[in-house]
Amino acid sequence: MHAIQKVLRSPPAASLVVGALVGFAVLMIRSTGYLETWELVAYDWSLRIRPEAVIDENRIVVIGITEDDIGALGRWPLTDAVMADTVRKLLPSQPRVIGVDIYRDFPVPPGQKAFEKMLTTYRHVIMVEKFGRDSQARVGSPPVLKHTDQIGFNDLLVDRDGIVRRALLFLDDGEETAYSFALRLALLFLQGEGVTPQPDPSNPQYLRLGPTSFRPLESHDGGYVGADSRGYQILLDSKQFRTPLPSYSLSSVLSGQVDPRAIQDKIVLVGVTAVSVPDLFHTPYSSGHPAEQRGVYGVSVHANIVSQLLRAALEGHSPIRTASEQRETMWILLWGVLGGVVGIVGRSIWRFLLFTASGLGLLALIVQTAIVGGWWIPVVPPAFAWAISAGLLTAYMTSQEKRQRAMLMQLFSRHVSPEVAEVIWQQHEQFLENGRPKSQQMIVTVLFTDLEGFTGASEIMTPQVLMDWTNTYLDIMAQSVMKHGGVVDDYFGDAIKANFGVPIARTTEAEIKQDAVNAVNCALAMEKEMERLRRHWQERQLPTARLRIGIFTGPVVAGSLGTAERLKYTTLGDTVNTAARLESWDKDAWEPGFGDRPCRILIGESTWQYLDQQFRSERVGQLTLKGKNEKVTVYRLTGGLDQTDPHADEVMQGGQT
Repeated sequence: MHAIQKVLRSPPAASLVVGALVGFAVLMIRSTGYLETWELVAYDWSLRIRPEAVIDENRIVVIGITEDDIGALGRWPLTDAVMADTVRKLLPSQPRVIGVDIYRDFPVPPGQKAFEKMLTTYRHVIMVEKFGRDSQARVGSPPVLKHTDQIGFNDLLVDRDGIVRRALLFLDDGEETAYSFALRLALLFLQGEGVTPQPDPSNPQYLRLGPTSFRPLESHDGGYVGADSRGYQILLDSKQFRTPLPSYSLSSVLSGQVDPRAIQDKIVLVGVTAVSVPDLFHTPYSSGHPAEQRGVYGVSVHANIVSQLLRAALEGHSPIRTASEQRETMWILLWGVLGGVVGIVGRSIWRFLLFTASGLGLLALIVQTAIVGGWWIPVVPPAFAWAISAGLLTAYMTSQEKRQRAMLMQLFSRHVSPEVAEVIWQQHEQFLENGRPKSQQMIVTVLFTDLEGFTGASEIMTPQVLMDWTNTYLDIMAQSVMKHGGVVDDYFGDAIKANFGVPIARTTEAEIKQDAVNAVNCALAMEKEMERLRRHWQERQLPTARLRIGIFTGPVVAGSLGTAERLKYTTLGDTVNTAARLESWDKDAWEPGFGDRPCRILIGESTWQYLDQQFRSERVGQLTLKGKNEKVTVYRLTGGLDQTDPHADEVMQGGQT
């Protein structure tokens, strides 16, 4: 537990740990499939907004059986005679391949013999079958073509949301490997181009057509989680759906109205384009284009797959690729950690919103750029990891900052000016460690004050009057300290300890000098306040007192003492002891050495050297202070250069104790 707390106190470590934990949590959520729907929606959206790809597909023609065609023929399904007549009408135009996307597992008389002869005579005519998940779901091919290469299955993979995003190339039932309808058509066409299927050089199990290898889609590729990856699947490139293929109606073919040049040396697909025949499918573009929301006909989907295979084999257009599962995991974890960094940098709701929105925008840009380049990179899981990690770290850091600010304000706010308190907070990272001020060595000017005559005054006042009398004095003197940039360290009855140069360590001589000047100016201001206080007390017939001040500059150790519940920021060291001894030196023999002034200010030589004769002072001499072996050169401060000293003519008598 202590180790965890220690890690969380370090912002970089906290961002790494929390970001990684959030990333793993998102990965676990992703593994349940909960994010798959959102990821697929994002994928579709990315496909729709990528730049328009103008595909001049002049190798494929679609012959659609429309509602008017069915009405003219007077029946559905088409008879074998109509099927044979359709093929016969196409043959003179010399198509390279004819694909018929109509089931014919049993004869539809009349014309069975003529149609079967047509199929066995012309080997470039491909018929379809339905492979299905089991024997009961299968729809066979024409019996005359059984065990030939003129059959291709027309099964399409429909995701759980009803959209076709994948294409099947092969299926295997354990006994034989079946080719898809689109692959049969593409391979037959490519033979005329001198392109035959080859194994991939790096992985012989992968299919290669021309310069392009097809890596089969796995169940967890892209945004899929546990998808049915049976057979040999690739991601369907939907570019062709934006550019309609040349198409003609069945009636126009039967009536000889189609220009032979529109069919010559091309792949001709014959299929249903009538609404009354249920052969509609939704694609990633269906929700983005109102005209396509009713779906795309099955024959058009197969034509799109054929076009994709031809472009890959002849033009090198690879299908959309996905990264390995390990790389996707690292990608998601990376965004979790980056979100943690944002949480540390943000530390406010506005910066959190700005950085989070910017990060999500950058993520979307990266993913969209990848889609344009042919890569599907997950966007939803990293977006969740980014936002959650950033939110948690922002909340944690905000909480930590509130606690630290409260702690700092508890330590300093009542004893420093608002300006100093704000500077302390702005630079709190320099002196906070593990949530509390760290001990550090620094050069500080320490000031001690004490009232001469307090004991006698306390004997003649009631406790309540004494308390008010003392608080009035302490409040005025503490205000003087704060006005001059000092920090009240502690109160000892009527005594005050103040530090100049904390808690931000001074690193230059100019800064140390300014602290010494501030302490001396504070002492002179205290003297003036003491004069006003004495007049105030006299007017109210209250006891008066005089003030002793000791100032010394030197090295100290500054830090916090106490428990987490009761912390106290203070300074320790010989400098502190010396300042205290200067204040109490010869306290029982004020006169005649210092006259009748209301305040005696003694400073050590280390402080005096920083003043550069900006103040008037008198050398007291080398004094042996209580508890110290070495003598200290001491000066009495009499005023600023612009002040007159009403006691300047008094004789200063040095002494030792």
